[in-house]
Amino acid sequence: MRLPRTLPRSLAGQLFAMQALLVAAVVAGCAFFAYASGRSQAEETAARQVRAAALAMAGSPSVREAIRTPDPSAVLQPYAERVRADTGIAFVTIMDPDGVRWTHPDPSQIGRRFIGHTERALAGETFEETYTGTLGPSIRVVTPIRDGGRIVGLVSAGITVERVSTQVREQLGALGTAAGAALALGGLGTYVINARLRRHTHGMNARELSRMHTYHEATLHAVREGLLMLDGRRRVALINDAGRELLGLAPGAVGRRVDELALPAPLTGALLASEPRVDEVHLTADRVIVVNTSPVVGGERRGTVVTLRDHTELQALSGELDSERGFTQALRSQAHEAANRLHTVVSLIELGRVDEAVEFATAELELAQVLTDRVVGAVAEPVLAALLLGKAAQAHERGVELALAEDSLIDDGALPRSLAPRDLVTILGNLIDNAVDAASETATGGGGPVPAQRTGPVRALVTVTALTEGGQLLLRVADTGGGIGPDDADEVFRRGWSTHGTGRGLGLALVRQAVHRNGGTVTLGAAPDGGAEFTVRLPLTGRAAVAEVVGP
Repeated sequence: MRLPRTLPRSLAGQLFAMQALLVAAVVAGCAFFAYASGRSQAEETAARQVRAAALAMAGSPSVREAIRTPDPSAVLQPYAERVRADTGIAFVTIMDPDGVRWTHPDPSQIGRRFIGHTERALAGETFEETYTGTLGPSIRVVTPIRDGGRIVGLVSAGITVERVSTQVREQLGALGTAAGAALALGGLGTYVINARLRRHTHGMNARELSRMHTYHEATLHAVREGLLMLDGRRRVALINDAGRELLGLAPGAVGRRVDELALPAPLTGALLASEPRVDEVHLTADRVIVVNTSPVVGGERRGTVVTLRDHTELQALSGELDSERGFTQALRSQAHEAANRLHTVVSLIELGRVDEAVEFATAELELAQVLTDRVVGAVAEPVLAALLLGKAAQAHERGVELALAEDSLIDDGALPRSLAPRDLVTILGNLIDNAVDAASETATGGGGPVPAQRTGPVRALVTVTALTEGGQLLLRVADTGGGIGPDDADEVFRRGWSTHGTGRGLGLALVRQAVHRNGGTVTLGAAPDGGAEFTVRLPLTGRAAVAEVVGP
């Protein structure tokens, strides 16, 4: 919608027009006030001047002596004209008590009656009035002349209104110049300010700015990606709902510095970095997020625009996909191994060794069935049971034996619905994967020295304990690997820590995050065979207040 042509289009233009009118109105008001005040002061000055002249003449002894003479005009007329010329007033009229003039600037008016009021002067009062006489409108003062106790004459001194107006007009010229200069200066300052405002508002008018703000607010609340804007001092200038949820921040985060938000150190470092960051994966207490930062260049201050994407679900799906891929590879390998065994059985039968073929096949079936029966009998939770059987197949392919502890027992329905099966897969799956890695490397001589307390041949073994006790789910994974030193106990759960080089070290960080999300604890200790032992406890009745990570 376009604004009427009589109004400027941009907000800066509208403000310029309004400010210019306001400056003009203020200057005009000040000029009028100065004119009225100057005229009043001029009239007051003129009144004081004529009063002083009239009183001086009325009190002069020479005036009283001249009045006593037979022809007062002969003495008083020159005297009055001299006083008028010296003081710059318009007229000085000396008259008798009846108002007959003895003096006048126009000699032809001498002997005529005074035009004006004399009653108050005859009563002994000195008064002031504005009256129209022979010289036009004038400001005059009339005062009595006393000789002893008797009034022997009157003196009237005055200045014409025209002369006062002339003086005011002369002052008005200077006032107009000052007012014009003030108006020009005010207009120039207004133009400079509004030119700056026009640059900041990009020439948009008030309606467009209001509409943009409305869309801006709606977009911030509607977009599912997190958006965070930092000012030049690395304070939060803006954050939308998704960003606050992803970072786990309270509503009062705006205005606080990034290093005051209690975020993980790697994430804080990424937000404070001056260089751009592209698709960096970071972990918060509950989520895996992808961070992109872009510095803002230009303007009064530099800042940073940060976008946040929730990678938690994708990471969980990726982990499940990796597990499924591992299961597939294990099944393919088992199928290949089963084919070899089947060929062996067939060959034994063809050779007439039926008893040996039956014994060979039965032994293989018993070995495969023992773990299956043990898992199915002890773990009624289908997700955990399937995970354990799949991981057992994977471990077997790597030469590691996966065993379920004798005291493991999880009854059907023991786990609440609030405990997400995906979190169980994340926790137990990553712990078993790390344990299998450690056990297989130690067994093949690639995992460092064998612990001193271990004697005899190295056996690659991972023992899993899964049971419910005291209102908690206990998951314990122990391996026969090289263990974790005390110096690394605090770093093992940090993203990026790994004994396998760069690009790894996410599994245990996800374990801690899943444990934290469900209000549990994860404990790192030493296994009986010298390897590492991770113990996870998850509450079965509601979420605990704070998750805990405990080292050995």
